[in-house]
Amino acid sequence: MTVNVHQGVLKKAIGIGLTAVMGISLLAGCSSNSDNNKANGGAAAEGESAKRVKLKVEVFDRGNSPAPYTITNNYLTKLVQERFGDPNNIDVEFVPIQRSEEITKLNVLMASNTDVPDIVFTYDSSVFYRYAQQGGLTDVGELLNEHGPNLKKFIGEDTLTFGQLEGQQYAIPGKRAITGRYSSYIRQDWLDKLGLPMPTTTDELYTTLKAFKEKDPGNLGSKNIPMGMALAPAQYETLIYSFMKPISGDLTYSQRYELPLHEGFKDALQFLNKLYNEGMVSKDFSLDEDKTQLAKDIQNGNVGYWSEDVDVLFYADGTLDNLYKNVEGSKVLPVDILTNANVDNKHIKSRYASNGMYLMIPKSSKRAVEAIKYLDWMASDNNLINLQNGVEGENYDMEDGIPVVKADVPQEFADRLFNAGDTAIISNGKNIGDQATNEKAWVMGFPERNQEMLKQSIAIANTDTVGPLVFGKPIEAEAQYGNTLNDKLGVIIVKTAMVKPEQFEATYEQEMKDFMSLGGDKLQQELEQALKELPAQ
Repeated sequence: MTVNVHQGVLKKAIGIGLTAVMGISLLAGCSSNSDNNKANGGAAAEGESAKRVKLKVEVFDRGNSPAPYTITNNYLTKLVQERFGDPNNIDVEFVPIQRSEEITKLNVLMASNTDVPDIVFTYDSSVFYRYAQQGGLTDVGELLNEHGPNLKKFIGEDTLTFGQLEGQQYAIPGKRAITGRYSSYIRQDWLDKLGLPMPTTTDELYTTLKAFKEKDPGNLGSKNIPMGMALAPAQYETLIYSFMKPISGDLTYSQRYELPLHEGFKDALQFLNKLYNEGMVSKDFSLDEDKTQLAKDIQNGNVGYWSEDVDVLFYADGTLDNLYKNVEGSKVLPVDILTNANVDNKHIKSRYASNGMYLMIPKSSKRAVEAIKYLDWMASDNNLINLQNGVEGENYDMEDGIPVVKADVPQEFADRLFNAGDTAIISNGKNIGDQATNEKAWVMGFPERNQEMLKQSIAIANTDTVGPLVFGKPIEAEAQYGNTLNDKLGVIIVKTAMVKPEQFEATYEQEMKDFMSLGGDKLQQELEQALKELPAQ
């Protein structure tokens, strides 16, 4: 049922020449302001409705454009122009910003007023709030009602709240397709060899890990790692959340460096200290911030239990495939074992917020109407499917209403979509329908041999989750102290894990004292005040 308008034209190779690059420059002047457009509305004066206008849209430049494409002249920019721009008498111009310099460059453009694109975006909530507070953004509430019905329906009211400040809609949050984050795994063959039942609680897990340590079912000797660990969120957050008490209902503070401000944080670290001192976790986890060593240990068969991002194991020729190749008879099962005594022994874990990036229209833009129309077009009909998946029959096939990537897609066709994620800006991940449909589509993109385990992992990742509090205003201390406190969080985890058990209490107290002196106290005060000001649910 996918509609591919002008498909024949879009299949043609795009010649790249100087005349085809749209003349983009960050220093190029805006279109003339003498066309009597209403401020911020983008509505042409009477008699000028047919005048062709320009809409400038930010795009991330990751330096990965395959020949013959460029970031501003490629299959998707041509699709946008032909299917949205031309029918609406709009020239769509994409303004590249290097991903690594996103915020720095965006600050410069926002300050210029004249050079800034009509649609800009950021993943950083503090940047969004700052622009909104400074009066630099268009309130798009009424524009959404008038020109964005499909967009508004697609995003949903709950997600739209992430783009509000004091009740005004200053950003349109992208919609996240998948909110599940973490799952855990155990070597079933190790359990079988020792005749052990599957553990179902934290206490039972400890007993199992102790058996893995003492009885060494993998015959690994000094390489034996009962519980794999890295200094990465997928490992330490999973453990911490299983002890942590939410702030309100199923909600917690939103930033990772705010974990120390939750009840139960200390208990989690004390449990990790016990495991470390008894030789049950990866000895050098503090050096493994990118999880490289953990992945090696898992695929070499050295790890009995671990936690990970929900999808990481299951890619073709990835960690799971390599483990099964390297260790004959190995068997892994997704498990949900850690239980939280502070929350009725549920398997508490964090979930992603429902929003992606913050899409914003600068106050100086004269094309706010066109900007909303563009985003609404993206949310209409099959446009998002086409932007994210390419051409039916060449890039993908439709199966039960889900676009499934074809096996062995020719490189020429695959290259069409090199910037699909950065073009389909209303969506973080592939949004096909509701979350269950999105998850089904996601699973179908993995090797068939791993799909059932991924389904199980997703189900675990969606069980007993807690999400981030939305205050509807900036927390100033986050912007001021966030980077420092995030670094300090890693220090706290490492130091408290590695000290002798009798030194844990003193070490924890000293590290938390340092955390508070680095801005944690001011952050806590501001968060608690913001919590008091939240309307009753």
